[in-house]
Amino acid sequence: MTRPLFQDTGFKLGLFAANCSSGMAITKAPSRWSGSWQDNLRMAKVADEVGIDFLLPIARFIGYKGATNFHESVLEPIPWAAGLLSATERISVISTVHSAFNHPLVTAKQMVTLDHISDGRAGLNIVAGWNKPEYDAMGSDLPTGHDDRYEQAQEWYDIIKKTWTTEGSWDHEGRFYHLKGAEGMPKPVDGLLPIINAGSSPQGRGFAARNADFGFTIVDGPEDAARITTDMHELARKDYGRDLGVITISHVVVRETQKEAREFYAWYGDENADWDAVDNLMYLMGAHSQSFTPEMLQMYRKRFAGGHGSVPLIGTPDQIALQIKGLADAGLAGITMAFFDYADELPYFAKTVLPRLAEMGIRRPVAEAAS
Repeated sequence: MTRPLFQDTGFKLGLFAANCSSGMAITKAPSRWSGSWQDNLRMAKVADEVGIDFLLPIARFIGYKGATNFHESVLEPIPWAAGLLSATERISVISTVHSAFNHPLVTAKQMVTLDHISDGRAGLNIVAGWNKPEYDAMGSDLPTGHDDRYEQAQEWYDIIKKTWTTEGSWDHEGRFYHLKGAEGMPKPVDGLLPIINAGSSPQGRGFAARNADFGFTIVDGPEDAARITTDMHELARKDYGRDLGVITISHVVVRETQKEAREFYAWYGDENADWDAVDNLMYLMGAHSQSFTPEMLQMYRKRFAGGHGSVPLIGTPDQIALQIKGLADAGLAGITMAFFDYADELPYFAKTVLPRLAEMGIRRPVAEAAS
């Protein structure tokens, strides 16, 4: 079998952070995305029907304060994925897992269970950790250096791979883990699960080049994306002899007219922005994440309010399709998207933008891709 996420559907489209209250919009708007299980189930069924390739959640344990305590309510990614994989037929569902907070043997078993539930539609997004208040909440110390975080993540994933591929029992003696008589059954349905690594620091991109099928990283726009994808491709091929797809994150407002799209974006992402939560998140990312340079953080304040600092795709269906084409032409393998209301806005996006992408040759039509 070929796992759905590895099938040639063209430019990959995923939905990001729907398991979180407010999604990616740091807003006080009263009609903001609930993040509830009922809304996630409704969203997933629509995404599955219209041909979205994958769903990617955020793993979060505490909110970002402000008036809304942004991301105060988050459905945990592994049981979330189990429920959605059981309720869908085609779409891949990724589980985001913090290597610092989850034992690798437990994670390996959980992911294989998802793989069997879905007949190969499960995937793993590895996050090495960056948010110090979450470490404090867990009673753990945030390693002072990025190198330490990724050294631990590498050993963590090495154990997972060994669990998925090794018959019988085995031992592991490393810097972070000491295992005796470890075992791992059942095995995945078809080799290693698809691996995504979310990281934009040099260490994060290096980890993706070594281990991931898709590196999930921040870009500014098409020009920036072209440079970053070229660098990540060369790193993967030169240092590890591997191919690596690069995906980035975006937030979408598509309306019949540009005026409608911009007015709605301004309404939720400016007039109703939760600026205290925006500033707290930006401070934490600037201090601990290394995903953004200080200059980017200052320039991106409105992007954070509108969509967590991701690429804004705002406009008419024609404009959105052209913007996505620009990212594809830059060498990206795909994007994740966030909407103010995923379930209500996705059908219009699917009806108006997806056919344009197929006409441009960016994606195969849904019926053809499913055959």
